Amino acid sequence: MTHLHTISQKKENAAYTKDMTQGNPYALMTAFAFPVFLSQVFQQLYNIADSLVVGRVLGTDALAAVTSSGTLIFLLTSFFIGTAMGGGVVISKDFGAGNKERVSRAIHTIIAFGLVCGVFLTAFGVIFTPVFLEWMQTDAEVMPEAVEYFRYYFLGSLAMVMYNICRSIMNALGDSRRPLYYLIFSSLLNVGLDILFIAVFHWGVWAAAVATVISQAASVVLCMVHLLKKGSLYTVEIKKIRFHKDVLFEIIRYGLPSGVQNSVIGFANVIVQSQINSFGKMAMAAYGVHAKIEGFAFLPITSFNIASTTFISQNLGARQYGRAKKGARFSILAAVLLAEAIGICYYLFAPQMIMVFDNAPGVVALGMQQARTVSLFYFLLAFSHSIAAVCRGAGKAFVPMGIMLSVWCVLRIAYILIVMEFTGEIGYIYWAYPLTWAISSIIYLIYYLCADWVHGFEKSG
Repeated sequence: MTHLHTISQKKENAAYTKDMTQGNPYALMTAFAFPVFLSQVFQQLYNIADSLVVGRVLGTDALAAVTSSGTLIFLLTSFFIGTAMGGGVVISKDFGAGNKERVSRAIHTIIAFGLVCGVFLTAFGVIFTPVFLEWMQTDAEVMPEAVEYFRYYFLGSLAMVMYNICRSIMNALGDSRRPLYYLIFSSLLNVGLDILFIAVFHWGVWAAAVATVISQAASVVLCMVHLLKKGSLYTVEIKKIRFHKDVLFEIIRYGLPSGVQNSVIGFANVIVQSQINSFGKMAMAAYGVHAKIEGFAFLPITSFNIASTTFISQNLGARQYGRAKKGARFSILAAVLLAEAIGICYYLFAPQMIMVFDNAPGVVALGMQQARTVSLFYFLLAFSHSIAAVCRGAGKAFVPMGIMLSVWCVLRIAYILIVMEFTGEIGYIYWAYPLTWAISSIIYLIYYLCADWVHGFEKSG
Protein backbone atom coordinates (compact mmCIF):
# COMPACT_ATOMS: atom_id res chain seq x y z
CA MET A 1 0.00 0.00 0.00
CA THR A 2 2.84 2.38 0.86
CA HIS A 3 4.46 1.76 -2.53
CA LEU A 4 1.18 2.36 -4.35
CA HIS A 5 0.58 5.53 -2.33
CA THR A 6 4.05 6.81 -3.28
CA ILE A 7 3.40 6.16 -6.98
CA SER A 8 0.01 7.92 -6.72
CA GLN A 9 1.59 10.88 -4.94
CA LYS A 10 4.28 11.19 -7.62
CA LYS A 11 1.64 11.18 -10.36
CA GLU A 12 -0.30 13.86 -8.47
CA ASN A 13 2.83 16.02 -8.13
CA ALA A 14 3.62 15.63 -11.82
CA ALA A 15 0.10 16.68 -12.73
CA TYR A 16 0.38 19.92 -10.77
CA THR A 17 4.03 21.00 -10.95
CA LYS A 18 5.62 22.01 -14.26
CA ASP A 19 9.18 21.89 -15.48
CA MET A 20 9.00 24.86 -17.87
CA THR A 21 12.40 24.18 -19.43
CA GLN A 22 10.86 21.69 -21.88
CA GLY A 23 7.93 21.86 -24.27
CA ASN A 24 6.24 24.65 -26.22
CA PRO A 25 6.94 27.94 -24.38
CA TYR A 26 3.70 29.60 -25.52
CA ALA A 27 1.51 26.68 -24.48
CA LEU A 28 3.33 26.29 -21.16
CA MET A 29 3.06 29.96 -20.24
CA THR A 30 -0.60 30.18 -21.25
CA ALA A 31 -1.46 27.00 -19.34
CA PHE A 32 0.36 28.36 -16.29
CA ALA A 33 -1.16 31.85 -16.57
CA PHE A 34 -4.78 30.72 -16.84
CA PRO A 35 -5.10 29.22 -13.32
CA VAL A 36 -3.16 32.22 -11.99
CA PHE A 37 -5.69 34.48 -13.68
CA LEU A 38 -8.61 32.62 -12.15
CA SER A 39 -6.98 32.70 -8.72
CA GLN A 40 -6.39 36.44 -9.09
CA VAL A 41 -10.05 36.87 -10.03
CA PHE A 42 -11.17 35.14 -6.87
CA GLN A 43 -8.62 37.04 -4.81
CA GLN A 44 -10.09 40.30 -6.07
CA LEU A 45 -13.44 39.07 -4.81
CA TYR A 46 -12.10 39.62 -1.29
CA ASN A 47 -11.99 43.38 -1.74
CA ILE A 48 -14.77 43.71 -4.29
CA ALA A 49 -17.20 41.80 -2.06
CA ASP A 50 -16.36 44.11 0.82
CA SER A 51 -16.92 47.23 -1.29
CA LEU A 52 -20.01 45.92 -3.05
CA VAL A 53 -21.87 44.73 0.05
CA VAL A 54 -20.76 47.71 2.15
CA GLY A 55 -21.68 50.23 -0.57
CA ARG A 56 -25.08 48.71 -1.24
CA VAL A 57 -26.11 47.97 2.35
CA LEU A 58 -24.35 50.59 4.48
CA GLY A 59 -24.14 53.48 1.98
CA THR A 60 -21.58 55.89 0.53
CA ASP A 61 -20.04 56.93 3.86
CA ALA A 62 -19.28 53.32 4.75
CA LEU A 63 -17.95 52.68 1.23
CA ALA A 64 -15.63 55.68 1.55
CA ALA A 65 -14.38 54.30 4.88
CA VAL A 66 -13.49 50.96 3.27
CA THR A 67 -11.96 52.38 0.09
CA SER A 68 -10.49 55.65 1.40
CA SER A 69 -7.14 54.15 2.23
CA GLY A 70 -6.83 50.94 0.27
CA THR A 71 -3.46 52.32 -0.73
CA LEU A 72 -2.49 52.19 2.95
CA ILE A 73 -2.95 48.41 2.97
CA PHE A 74 -0.93 48.11 -0.23
CA LEU A 75 1.87 50.24 1.21
CA LEU A 76 2.18 48.25 4.42
CA THR A 77 1.84 44.79 2.86
CA SER A 78 3.52 45.16 -0.51
CA PHE A 79 7.06 45.25 0.86
CA PHE A 80 6.73 41.80 2.43
CA ILE A 81 4.87 40.35 -0.55
CA GLY A 82 7.45 41.78 -2.96
CA THR A 83 10.31 40.35 -0.91
CA ALA A 84 8.56 36.97 -0.91
CA MET A 85 8.71 37.11 -4.71
CA GLY A 86 12.49 36.90 -4.31
CA GLY A 87 11.98 33.54 -2.67
CA GLY A 88 9.97 32.43 -5.69
CA VAL A 89 12.78 33.49 -8.04
CA VAL A 90 15.36 31.51 -6.02
CA ILE A 91 13.12 28.43 -5.93
CA SER A 92 12.40 28.64 -9.69
CA LYS A 93 16.07 29.10 -10.57
CA ASP A 94 17.23 26.14 -8.46
CA PHE A 95 14.28 24.02 -9.59
CA GLY A 96 15.23 24.65 -13.23
CA ALA A 97 18.85 23.79 -12.42
CA GLY A 98 17.78 20.56 -10.71
CA ASN A 99 19.25 21.55 -7.31
CA LYS A 100 16.70 19.85 -5.04
CA GLU A 101 18.56 20.45 -1.78
CA ARG A 102 18.68 24.22 -2.30
CA VAL A 103 15.02 24.25 -3.33
CA SER A 104 14.07 22.63 -0.02
CA ARG A 105 16.18 25.06 2.01
CA ALA A 106 14.72 28.02 0.10
CA ILE A 107 11.17 26.85 0.84
CA HIS A 108 11.79 26.49 4.57
CA THR A 109 13.61 29.83 4.72
CA ILE A 110 10.87 31.77 2.95
CA ILE A 111 8.23 30.26 5.27
CA ALA A 112 10.25 31.40 8.31
CA PHE A 113 10.53 34.84 6.71
CA GLY A 114 6.76 35.01 6.21
CA LEU A 115 5.99 34.08 9.81
CA VAL A 116 8.24 36.82 11.18
CA CYS A 117 6.92 39.43 8.73
CA GLY A 118 3.29 38.55 9.39
CA VAL A 119 3.62 39.01 13.15
CA PHE A 120 5.47 42.32 12.71
CA LEU A 121 2.93 43.66 10.21
CA THR A 122 0.02 42.77 12.50
CA ALA A 123 1.42 44.76 15.40
CA PHE A 124 2.55 47.69 13.25
CA GLY A 125 -0.72 48.00 11.34
CA VAL A 126 -2.99 47.81 14.40
CA ILE A 127 -0.97 50.40 16.33
CA PHE A 128 -0.34 52.97 13.60
CA THR A 129 -3.57 52.84 11.54
CA PRO A 130 -5.02 56.09 13.02
CA VAL A 131 -1.73 57.93 12.42
CA PHE A 132 -1.63 56.93 8.76
CA LEU A 133 -5.30 57.75 8.17
CA GLU A 134 -4.90 61.23 9.66
CA TRP A 135 -1.77 61.82 7.60
CA MET A 136 -3.74 60.87 4.47
CA GLN A 137 -6.38 63.53 5.22
CA THR A 138 -9.19 61.01 5.57
CA ASP A 139 -12.57 62.74 5.81
CA ALA A 140 -13.56 63.29 9.46
CA GLU A 141 -17.05 61.87 8.79
CA VAL A 142 -15.67 58.46 7.85
CA MET A 143 -12.58 58.40 10.10
CA PRO A 144 -14.06 56.27 12.96
CA GLU A 145 -15.30 53.57 10.58
CA ALA A 146 -12.06 53.66 8.56
CA VAL A 147 -9.95 53.13 11.71
CA GLU A 148 -12.24 50.30 12.78
CA TYR A 149 -12.09 48.58 9.38
CA PHE A 150 -8.33 48.76 8.90
CA ARG A 151 -7.48 47.68 12.44
CA TYR A 152 -9.54 44.52 12.05
CA TYR A 153 -8.02 43.99 8.60
CA PHE A 154 -4.47 44.17 9.93
CA LEU A 155 -5.28 41.60 12.60
CA GLY A 156 -5.25 39.14 9.69
CA SER A 157 -1.86 40.23 8.35
CA LEU A 158 -0.18 36.93 9.23
CA ALA A 159 -2.72 34.97 7.17
CA MET A 160 -2.40 37.40 4.25
CA VAL A 161 1.40 37.23 4.20
CA MET A 162 1.52 33.44 4.61
CA TYR A 163 -0.96 32.84 1.80
CA ASN A 164 1.21 34.88 -0.56
CA ILE A 165 4.29 32.97 0.63
CA CYS A 166 2.61 29.61 -0.01
CA ARG A 167 1.34 30.73 -3.40
CA SER A 168 4.82 31.97 -4.33
CA ILE A 169 6.30 28.57 -3.42
CA MET A 170 3.76 26.63 -5.49
CA ASN A 171 4.00 28.98 -8.48
CA ALA A 172 7.80 28.75 -8.44
CA LEU A 173 7.50 24.98 -8.81
CA GLY A 174 5.14 25.45 -11.75
CA ASP A 175 2.00 24.69 -9.72
CA SER A 176 -0.61 27.34 -10.44
CA ARG A 177 -3.65 25.10 -9.97
CA ARG A 178 -3.65 24.29 -6.26
CA PRO A 179 -3.53 27.97 -5.23
CA LEU A 180 -6.54 28.47 -7.50
CA TYR A 181 -8.58 25.73 -5.84
CA TYR A 182 -7.76 26.97 -2.34
CA LEU A 183 -8.57 30.55 -3.29
CA ILE A 184 -11.90 29.65 -4.87
CA PHE A 185 -13.00 28.13 -1.57
CA SER A 186 -11.81 31.05 0.56
CA SER A 187 -13.24 33.68 -1.81
CA LEU A 188 -16.67 32.10 -1.80
CA LEU A 189 -16.41 31.89 1.98
CA ASN A 190 -15.56 35.60 2.10
CA VAL A 191 -18.58 36.57 -0.03
CA GLY A 192 -20.88 34.41 2.09
CA LEU A 193 -19.56 35.90 5.34
CA ASP A 194 -19.88 39.46 3.98
CA ILE A 195 -23.54 38.87 3.19
CA LEU A 196 -24.15 37.12 6.52
CA PHE A 197 -22.40 39.68 8.72
CA ILE A 198 -23.58 42.87 6.99
CA ALA A 199 -26.79 42.15 5.07
CA VAL A 200 -28.26 39.63 7.56
CA PHE A 201 -26.77 40.52 10.97
CA HIS A 202 -26.51 44.24 10.11
CA TRP A 203 -23.08 44.57 11.70
CA GLY A 204 -20.86 47.54 10.86
CA VAL A 205 -17.96 48.12 8.47
CA TRP A 206 -15.63 46.18 10.76
CA ALA A 207 -17.49 42.96 9.90
CA ALA A 208 -16.28 43.16 6.28
CA ALA A 209 -12.69 43.11 7.53
CA VAL A 210 -13.43 40.18 9.86
CA ALA A 211 -14.91 38.22 6.93
CA THR A 212 -11.73 38.82 4.93
CA VAL A 213 -9.48 37.73 7.81
CA ILE A 214 -11.41 34.48 8.35
CA SER A 215 -11.33 33.69 4.63
CA GLN A 216 -7.60 34.38 4.29
CA ALA A 217 -6.89 32.16 7.28
CA ALA A 218 -8.86 29.34 5.64
CA SER A 219 -6.76 29.57 2.47
CA VAL A 220 -3.54 29.39 4.51
CA VAL A 221 -4.73 26.29 6.33
CA LEU A 222 -5.44 24.57 2.99
CA CYS A 223 -2.02 25.56 1.61
CA MET A 224 -0.15 24.31 4.66
CA VAL A 225 -2.07 21.03 4.76
CA HIS A 226 -0.74 20.34 1.27
CA LEU A 227 2.81 21.55 1.89
CA LEU A 228 3.10 19.46 5.08
CA LYS A 229 1.78 16.34 3.36
CA LYS A 230 4.29 13.48 3.40
CA GLY A 231 5.42 12.37 -0.02
CA SER A 232 4.53 15.63 -1.78
CA LEU A 233 7.17 17.41 -3.82
CA TYR A 234 9.53 19.24 -1.42
CA THR A 235 7.53 18.42 1.71
CA VAL A 236 7.68 21.10 4.40
CA GLU A 237 8.83 19.85 7.81
CA ILE A 238 8.09 21.97 10.87
CA LYS A 239 11.51 21.32 12.44
CA LYS A 240 13.26 22.56 9.28
CA ILE A 241 11.49 25.94 9.19
CA ARG A 242 14.32 28.34 9.96
CA PHE A 243 16.60 30.87 8.29
CA HIS A 244 19.31 29.28 6.16
CA LYS A 245 21.84 32.08 5.96
CA ASP A 246 23.11 31.61 2.39
CA VAL A 247 19.62 31.13 0.96
CA LEU A 248 18.22 34.04 3.00
CA PHE A 249 20.84 36.40 1.56
CA GLU A 250 19.96 35.24 -1.96
CA ILE A 251 16.24 35.72 -1.31
CA ILE A 252 16.92 39.21 0.01
CA ARG A 253 19.16 40.00 -2.97
CA TYR A 254 16.42 39.12 -5.45
CA GLY A 255 13.40 39.98 -3.30
CA LEU A 256 14.35 43.16 -1.45
CA PRO A 257 14.36 45.29 -4.63
CA SER A 258 10.88 43.98 -5.50
CA GLY A 259 9.71 44.74 -1.97
CA VAL A 260 11.15 48.25 -2.14
CA GLN A 261 9.64 48.71 -5.61
CA ASN A 262 6.18 47.73 -4.35
CA SER A 263 6.55 50.01 -1.34
CA VAL A 264 7.66 52.87 -3.57
CA ILE A 265 4.56 52.44 -5.72
CA GLY A 266 2.47 52.15 -2.56
CA PHE A 267 4.00 55.32 -1.12
CA ALA A 268 3.33 57.24 -4.33
CA ASN A 269 -0.26 56.00 -4.31
CA VAL A 270 -0.65 57.09 -0.69
CA ILE A 271 0.39 60.61 -1.72
CA VAL A 272 -2.11 60.49 -4.58
CA GLN A 273 -4.81 59.15 -2.23
CA SER A 274 -4.16 61.95 0.27
CA GLN A 275 -4.65 64.50 -2.52
CA ILE A 276 -7.84 62.75 -3.61
CA ASN A 277 -9.12 62.66 -0.02
CA SER A 278 -8.84 66.44 0.18
CA PHE A 279 -11.66 66.66 -2.42
CA GLY A 280 -14.16 64.99 -0.06
CA LYS A 281 -15.95 61.69 0.37
CA MET A 282 -17.42 61.54 -3.17
CA ALA A 283 -13.92 61.75 -4.65
CA MET A 284 -12.69 59.18 -2.13
CA ALA A 285 -15.43 56.72 -3.02
CA ALA A 286 -14.95 57.27 -6.78
CA TYR A 287 -11.19 56.76 -6.57
CA GLY A 288 -11.69 53.61 -4.51
CA VAL A 289 -14.23 52.17 -6.94
CA HIS A 290 -11.93 52.90 -9.88
CA ALA A 291 -9.09 51.12 -8.09
CA LYS A 292 -11.29 48.04 -7.59
CA ILE A 293 -12.33 47.95 -11.25
CA GLU A 294 -8.81 48.58 -12.53
CA GLY A 295 -7.35 45.93 -10.26
CA PHE A 296 -9.88 43.42 -11.55
CA ALA A 297 -9.46 44.43 -15.19
CA PHE A 298 -5.68 44.10 -15.05
CA LEU A 299 -5.67 40.52 -13.77
CA PRO A 300 -4.89 38.87 -17.15
CA ILE A 301 -1.77 41.01 -17.47
CA THR A 302 -0.67 40.24 -13.91
CA SER A 303 -1.16 36.55 -14.64
CA PHE A 304 1.10 36.63 -17.68
CA ASN A 305 3.69 38.53 -15.67
CA ILE A 306 3.74 35.86 -12.95
CA ALA A 307 4.03 33.16 -15.64
CA SER A 308 6.84 35.13 -17.28
CA THR A 309 8.87 35.43 -14.07
CA THR A 310 8.58 31.70 -13.32
CA PHE A 311 9.31 30.68 -16.93
CA ILE A 312 12.36 32.92 -17.24
CA SER A 313 13.78 31.94 -13.83
CA GLN A 314 13.49 28.23 -14.55
CA ASN A 315 15.01 28.51 -18.04
CA LEU A 316 17.86 30.79 -17.02
CA GLY A 317 18.55 28.41 -14.14
CA ALA A 318 18.84 25.69 -16.80
CA ARG A 319 20.95 28.09 -18.98
CA GLN A 320 18.45 28.00 -21.86
CA TYR A 321 18.94 31.63 -22.85
CA GLY A 322 17.23 31.57 -26.26
CA ARG A 323 14.17 29.90 -24.79
CA ALA A 324 14.00 32.54 -22.04
CA LYS A 325 14.10 35.33 -24.66
CA LYS A 326 11.32 33.66 -26.64
CA GLY A 327 9.13 33.44 -23.54
CA ALA A 328 9.82 37.07 -22.67
CA ARG A 329 8.75 38.29 -26.12
CA PHE A 330 5.54 36.28 -25.96
CA SER A 331 4.57 37.46 -22.48
CA ILE A 332 5.19 41.13 -23.35
CA LEU A 333 3.15 40.97 -26.55
CA ALA A 334 0.28 39.08 -24.92
CA ALA A 335 0.12 41.49 -21.98
CA VAL A 336 0.16 44.63 -24.15
CA LEU A 337 -2.59 43.40 -26.48
CA LEU A 338 -4.78 42.21 -23.62
CA ALA A 339 -4.32 45.45 -21.71
CA GLU A 340 -5.40 47.63 -24.61
CA ALA A 341 -8.46 45.48 -25.31
CA ILE A 342 -9.42 45.74 -21.63
CA GLY A 343 -8.79 49.50 -21.64
CA ILE A 344 -11.11 50.04 -24.59
CA CYS A 345 -13.90 48.05 -22.89
CA TYR A 346 -13.45 50.02 -19.67
CA TYR A 347 -13.53 53.32 -21.56
CA LEU A 348 -16.82 52.39 -23.23
CA PHE A 349 -18.62 50.88 -20.22
CA ALA A 350 -17.14 52.88 -17.34
CA PRO A 351 -20.49 54.34 -16.10
CA GLN A 352 -22.17 50.96 -15.91
CA MET A 353 -19.20 49.39 -14.09
CA ILE A 354 -19.00 52.19 -11.53
CA MET A 355 -22.75 52.10 -10.81
CA VAL A 356 -22.44 48.46 -9.78
CA PHE A 357 -20.66 49.73 -6.65
CA ASP A 358 -22.27 53.13 -6.08
CA ASN A 359 -24.89 54.94 -8.18
CA ALA A 360 -24.46 58.33 -6.48
CA PRO A 361 -24.15 60.86 -9.36
CA GLY A 362 -21.03 62.48 -7.89
CA VAL A 363 -19.25 59.16 -7.52
CA VAL A 364 -20.18 58.06 -11.05
CA ALA A 365 -19.06 61.35 -12.62
CA LEU A 366 -15.66 61.40 -10.92
CA GLY A 367 -15.06 57.70 -11.46
CA MET A 368 -15.91 58.02 -15.14
CA GLN A 369 -13.57 61.01 -15.50
CA GLN A 370 -10.65 59.00 -14.13
CA ALA A 371 -11.52 55.88 -16.14
CA ARG A 372 -11.65 57.77 -19.42
CA THR A 373 -8.40 59.57 -18.65
CA VAL A 374 -6.28 56.46 -18.06
CA SER A 375 -7.93 53.42 -19.66
CA LEU A 376 -6.72 53.90 -23.25
CA PHE A 377 -3.13 54.01 -21.96
CA TYR A 378 -3.23 50.60 -20.28
CA PHE A 379 -0.88 49.20 -22.94
CA LEU A 380 1.88 51.39 -21.46
CA LEU A 381 1.20 50.13 -17.95
CA ALA A 382 1.24 46.53 -19.21
CA PHE A 383 4.52 47.05 -21.07
CA SER A 384 6.25 48.45 -17.98
CA HIS A 385 4.99 45.64 -15.76
CA SER A 386 5.96 43.00 -18.33
CA ILE A 387 9.57 44.16 -18.60
CA ALA A 388 9.72 44.40 -14.80
CA ALA A 389 8.56 40.75 -14.60
CA VAL A 390 11.28 39.73 -17.07
CA CYS A 391 13.90 41.55 -14.99
CA ARG A 392 12.77 39.84 -11.78
CA GLY A 393 12.85 36.45 -13.45
CA ALA A 394 16.41 37.14 -14.61
CA GLY A 395 17.63 38.16 -11.17
CA LYS A 396 17.81 41.85 -12.16
CA ALA A 397 15.27 43.14 -9.65
CA PHE A 398 17.26 46.33 -8.98
CA VAL A 399 16.40 47.58 -12.48
CA PRO A 400 12.61 47.86 -12.02
CA MET A 401 13.17 49.14 -8.48
CA GLY A 402 15.28 52.03 -9.79
CA ILE A 403 12.84 52.87 -12.57
CA MET A 404 9.79 52.74 -10.30
CA LEU A 405 11.52 54.80 -7.62
CA SER A 406 12.54 57.56 -10.00
CA VAL A 407 9.50 57.66 -12.29
CA TRP A 408 6.47 56.19 -10.49
CA CYS A 409 7.37 57.74 -7.16
CA VAL A 410 9.59 60.85 -7.37
CA LEU A 411 8.40 62.15 -10.74
CA ARG A 412 4.73 61.29 -10.15
CA ILE A 413 4.65 62.95 -6.73
CA ALA A 414 6.50 66.02 -7.98
CA TYR A 415 4.06 66.40 -10.87
CA ILE A 416 1.01 66.11 -8.61
CA LEU A 417 2.29 68.54 -6.01
CA ILE A 418 3.16 71.10 -8.69
CA VAL A 419 -0.12 70.93 -10.61
CA MET A 420 -2.16 70.98 -7.41
CA GLU A 421 -0.30 74.08 -6.31
CA PHE A 422 -1.23 75.92 -9.51
CA THR A 423 -4.58 74.42 -10.54
CA GLY A 424 -6.29 72.54 -7.71
CA GLU A 425 -8.32 70.49 -10.26
CA ILE A 426 -8.72 66.78 -9.63
CA GLY A 427 -8.45 65.88 -13.32
CA TYR A 428 -4.75 66.72 -13.34
CA ILE A 429 -4.15 64.10 -10.65
CA TYR A 430 -5.60 61.43 -12.95
CA TRP A 431 -3.16 62.41 -15.71
CA ALA A 432 -0.20 61.59 -13.46
CA TYR A 433 -0.67 57.91 -14.28
CA PRO A 434 -0.49 57.78 -18.11
CA LEU A 435 2.33 60.34 -18.12
CA THR A 436 4.56 58.31 -15.80
CA TRP A 437 3.60 55.03 -17.51
CA ALA A 438 4.83 56.47 -20.82
CA ILE A 439 8.17 57.60 -19.38
CA SER A 440 8.85 54.30 -17.63
CA SER A 441 7.94 52.34 -20.79
CA ILE A 442 10.55 54.25 -22.82
CA ILE A 443 13.24 53.51 -20.23
CA TYR A 444 12.25 49.84 -20.01
CA LEU A 445 12.32 49.48 -23.79
CA ILE A 446 15.87 50.85 -23.97
CA TYR A 447 17.00 48.50 -21.19
CA TYR A 448 15.32 45.43 -22.70
CA LEU A 449 16.88 46.00 -26.12
CA CYS A 450 20.35 47.02 -24.98
CA ALA A 451 21.14 45.19 -21.72
CA ASP A 452 22.41 41.62 -21.26
CA TRP A 453 19.62 40.60 -18.89
CA VAL A 454 19.75 36.88 -19.77
CA HIS A 455 23.02 36.47 -17.82
CA GLY A 456 21.68 38.18 -14.71
CA PHE A 457 22.11 35.18 -12.39
CA GLU A 458 25.71 34.52 -13.41
CA LYS A 459 26.68 38.16 -12.95
CA SER A 460 24.94 38.49 -9.59
CA GLY A 461 26.51 35.21 -8.49
